[in-house]
Amino acid sequence: MKIIIIKLAFIFTTLSCFGQAKTYCNPVNLDYGYTPFPEFAAWGKHRATADPVIVNYKGDFLLFSTNQWGYWESSDMLNWKFHERKFLRPWNNVLDELCAPGVGIIGDTVVVFGSTYSKNFTLWGSTDPKNNKWFPLVDSLDIGGWDPAFFTDDDGRFYMYNGSSNKYPVYGVELDRKTFKPKSSRVPMYVLEDWRYGWQRFGEHMDNTFLDPFIEGAWMTKHNGKYYFQYGAPGTEFSGYADGVVVGDRPLFENFPTVPQSDPLSFKPGGFSRGAGHGATFQDNNANYWHVSTSIVCVKSTWERRIGIWPAGFDNDDAMWCNTAFGDYPLYLPSERKPNGPAGPGWMLINYKTPVTVSSTLGNFNANNAVDENIKTYWSAKTANSGEWIQTDLGQISTVNAVQLNYADQDVEFLGKRTNIFHQYQLLYSIDGKKWTILADKSNNKTDVPHDYIELSQPVQARFLKLVNIHMPTGKFAISGFRVFGNGNGAVPSKVNELIILRTEKDKRSAYIKWSPVDNAFAYNLYYGTSPNKLYNCIMIHDFNEYWFKAMDSEKTYYFSIEAINQNGVSQKSEIKKID
Repeated sequence: MKIIIIKLAFIFTTLSCFGQAKTYCNPVNLDYGYTPFPEFAAWGKHRATADPVIVNYKGDFLLFSTNQWGYWESSDMLNWKFHERKFLRPWNNVLDELCAPGVGIIGDTVVVFGSTYSKNFTLWGSTDPKNNKWFPLVDSLDIGGWDPAFFTDDDGRFYMYNGSSNKYPVYGVELDRKTFKPKSSRVPMYVLEDWRYGWQRFGEHMDNTFLDPFIEGAWMTKHNGKYYFQYGAPGTEFSGYADGVVVGDRPLFENFPTVPQSDPLSFKPGGFSRGAGHGATFQDNNANYWHVSTSIVCVKSTWERRIGIWPAGFDNDDAMWCNTAFGDYPLYLPSERKPNGPAGPGWMLINYKTPVTVSSTLGNFNANNAVDENIKTYWSAKTANSGEWIQTDLGQISTVNAVQLNYADQDVEFLGKRTNIFHQYQLLYSIDGKKWTILADKSNNKTDVPHDYIELSQPVQARFLKLVNIHMPTGKFAISGFRVFGNGNGAVPSKVNELIILRTEKDKRSAYIKWSPVDNAFAYNLYYGTSPNKLYNCIMIHDFNEYWFKAMDSEKTYYFSIEAINQNGVSQKSEIKKID
């Protein structure tokens, strides 16, 4: 009788709580493959990808990224279907399948090419990628190139860009559209200027103390007759990994005037999921722009990474922007995005560092790691047995709109892509911690959902949420982020009263920033830019009321504003402050 009651409750809850999704949440919930390299798994096997490209082909999104043994396809940017496909040929004696793939569109054909320093990689084409039908355009594209990217201009001319180095620039070349042979020698597109642009400096603290910075991950976008050349820097393993942009009036820049935008296009050094480098810009079916890039985990190896997607565009002055503010909170899907509207519905994180109880704990992988807004830390149960659980206490009865479940890799057993694995769980909620109702029942799920995201069509009132494991694809039951979104039903934070920015002539790329703390805030968003009406970049800072900011253009005046954040909402922004 008890089982029947649970099933009935599940049916009722499902019908009343789930409908057409309007939002998604970063990192993107994809069935990421595991690193195929044993030497990268010495500290533990783990999922890994990076260097994503999304193109809109005949109204559908195609997503390619490093070492996935295939690609994804989606009509809505929420539900991604994986197509298993090996692009290496018998004569390619490498394990990268494919690394940092270049993807473009020529007429009605999608083209794909993997990173290589050799002369024998195949350039592939498809006019039917939805059915996974591919053909060689060139058996061996002898020009090769690491981190390749392709661009077809309005006049039909076809270009390739490539390069990944902390010594050399990124290059570009025109290819013959029929033979795909270069029409000339490669020409330099851009080399880093970290002496001027602070964000280009290598290291987690942008200090260049270990290595010189890398430039890589080219992409080209054309808008209003201008060419926006994008590049990743300064290093894939850092929170400050970002995509910059240089603007010119032609697709190859050699000996022609260009203007680098002072600040990164995509930059996300704070929050749960950090990093926004080596990516691509694409348009949806409503002509809105989006930017996809690499985000970091980088615990078990430097190459342990994920993918994020953010709204992007161009302002009235043709400056290119990407909005990563609250960039790992729920964001609107393309179907819901409105011109000049908010990026998301404004659902707040309502369980930051709140009390957590669990069924068991493995070693020092403590329970509160699951709610500390750091993807690098995680809780692990002692086993993957059905019945292991984790429970979060919101502290008060709150409105719940969505939940993101981020699994961590602990004692996993796989190398390479797996297509027959899955997660199964039940998600429950309660007012008093005694009487529970099923919020989501995935006990029969057969899909791999390492960053599962559940949006409710109607919110529920709850104080407690519990995640109960039924089946793990491999390894222990481990969670890096049990993230609950909605509203805490209380007061929003007060406005920050005083913002102090100390910038001196010793190094105008850097500043020490401090602000008056707000008692009921757990985080702050620091906005900045080189124009008071273009504060496009944002850094989320948890717990502290200070920040060492090292990302400025030494030759520009800057403008700053800050807002306070808690589970109930966001404060008014502080007055914009000008710093010479």
